[in-house]
Amino acid sequence: MRFPSAVTLAVTAVTVVLGGCSSGTGALAPATPNFSKSHALAQRKATASITHVVLIIQENRSFDNLFATFPKANGTTHGTMHTGQVIQLTKAPLVSEDINHNNATYLTDCDLQPSETCNMDGFDLSYIDGQHQKAGKYPYRYVDPTQIAPYWTLAQRYVLADNFFQTQGSGSFIAHQDLIAGGTAINSTESLIDDPSTSTWGCNAPASTATSLITIQGQYLYDQGPFPCLTYPTGTLRDLLDAHNVTWKYYTPPYKGNTIGVLWNAFAAVDAVYNGPEWETNISMPETNILTDVASGKLPMLSWVIPSSQDSDHPWSSHGVDDGPSWVAQVVNTIGQSSYWNSTAIIVLWDDWGGFYDHVPPAFFDHAGGLGFRVPVIIVSPYVKAGSIAHTQYEFGSILEFIEGRFNLGSLGTTDKRATSIGGLFNLNQQPIPFQMIPSHRSREYFLRQPPNYEPVDTQ
Repeated sequence: MRFPSAVTLAVTAVTVVLGGCSSGTGALAPATPNFSKSHALAQRKATASITHVVLIIQENRSFDNLFATFPKANGTTHGTMHTGQVIQLTKAPLVSEDINHNNATYLTDCDLQPSETCNMDGFDLSYIDGQHQKAGKYPYRYVDPTQIAPYWTLAQRYVLADNFFQTQGSGSFIAHQDLIAGGTAINSTESLIDDPSTSTWGCNAPASTATSLITIQGQYLYDQGPFPCLTYPTGTLRDLLDAHNVTWKYYTPPYKGNTIGVLWNAFAAVDAVYNGPEWETNISMPETNILTDVASGKLPMLSWVIPSSQDSDHPWSSHGVDDGPSWVAQVVNTIGQSSYWNSTAIIVLWDDWGGFYDHVPPAFFDHAGGLGFRVPVIIVSPYVKAGSIAHTQYEFGSILEFIEGRFNLGSLGTTDKRATSIGGLFNLNQQPIPFQMIPSHRSREYFLRQPPNYEPVDTQ
């Protein structure tokens, strides 16, 4: 939903000692040293057997919300409210209320201090479902592990990253753009932030639709941005992939009216894709095509996998049920039981924090609305250290940096420049981990039988 109060909430201008502005990105220079050419070459050699990368993008969960009690991970079962009171997090079901998670809520939750750090104690001051209900203690909860058993099994068998941050403190529209472009800068001083002004996002939106912007001075420009049919100055991963003949597909629910296919399809807002031939060849609908493509030996080198609403982990569900854990398990199982297992890296992530409490402040602040809060990320591959926790500081740009390095694509020059690649988590010298089925409540056939879902669940 759109919140008029966001108009009056300007982002506090911050100065970060990590570096100045990167030309043309609207973001800061690297927070960590860039990889040298020799380092990048070493990464490509270290992951040479990985010829397929699959990004499974789920919805709206903070790290503490899913993994508060995971052994040896940096989780917590306590949270701090704005009064300074420390309370116990509630163990809760996966399906819950939809807490606000736009940029204004990010700033509220963060409670940014003059020292440019987050107190992480404002979550009780946010709202549920627009401005209808104060959140109070509601964001201070973690999901009962028995309801997300497939995620815990994946984390126990492969790598759980507990220091992985969103690119920007905003909702799903921005997060999905970040995962194809490394940021949302439209010029050297302004970046997109929050949702477009109508619920149909992308090139087929009503002509009056506008986007909102955040400037490097910290000013929030409500609905003053361009129509959401975009051409980024630095392009997207699609441009690099095409230039190097790397095959790709974006598996997504059907794109029809006000549906999930509109809300979560990042390339629907990219002019060159939506208004070009790749809309028919590379945007694969419905999302269950990933299952049949793997089974028929047609998996592209890079895949984005977007869930339907009832399989997304989005907190609110009109059905009262979320099959997200089973959906992810069956995508992984399908790849794991195929000839692709020994050549594939699967990255399971959640696009934003969903308004849920997390105790770890963003690692630093840039001038593009980020870093955002921590989200869970699981790296699944036969070449990772089984059952390990990755404490290294990562962000969404770390995934782009890995993809660029693995396929020798060059760089977009956005957050991929500053981010530490996840490539260091892979070791091709080890004996590959044999695949074991991930138990789940729903079968692969269950998802293949599902009719197309046109339910618009997410408005942030």
